[in-house]
Amino acid sequence: MWQFLVAGGPFMFFLVATSVVAVAFIVERGLALRRNKVVPPGLEDALDKCQTNEDVLQLKLLCQQQSSTLGRLVLTAIERLPGPRTDNANSVQTHARQEVVRLERGLVVLEVVTGIAPLLGLVGTVYGLITTFTGIGETGFTDNAKLARGIGYILNTTLMGLLIAIPSLVAWSYFTKKVETLAVEMEALMDDFLRRQYRRKGKPAKEPALAGGEWD
Repeated sequence: MWQFLVAGGPFMFFLVATSVVAVAFIVERGLALRRNKVVPPGLEDALDKCQTNEDVLQLKLLCQQQSSTLGRLVLTAIERLPGPRTDNANSVQTHARQEVVRLERGLVVLEVVTGIAPLLGLVGTVYGLITTFTGIGETGFTDNAKLARGIGYILNTTLMGLLIAIPSLVAWSYFTKKVETLAVEMEALMDDFLRRQYRRKGKPAKEPALAGGEWD
């Protein structure tokens, strides 16, 4: 393995550094985008069963205790329940965009790695070819086997670049789709929550109003 890396020349070490960065972000995003971390099952169940003002207060407490993407969106909606539904929905939507940006954090690095790794590999190969043929021009062409081995070593950087780019592309595509899926799921949950809460506005309140006054 060490011989493989050394034979690739100086650009191989840039590729190794790039691979370390890619692996680090793949692991970090894999942990951060777990569904039970973004949309905790307990919170989802409480959100679905939330009907009364007391349920809303319990839901708010649960969101404060368990920090999550969905929890932060629910807190935004609860804090604005006394106001009009349109304003609340707009606030939730704005906050949701910010949360999606947080979920996508680091994905741009994988996208860059996907594009730059093959290019670094190609640059390393071209550099190796230039060095090899410059040497041949100075000493003359004497050993076909040695030349073949040299070209084989030179291609190591191209191979390394592809080995880095392919997993990075797969991870980037997977995580991007996962963020999109989670965003759509949270949008549906929040829309259903707001619809149920504001549907009660036309009914006589049998329980104390939430802190902040009566709903408009």
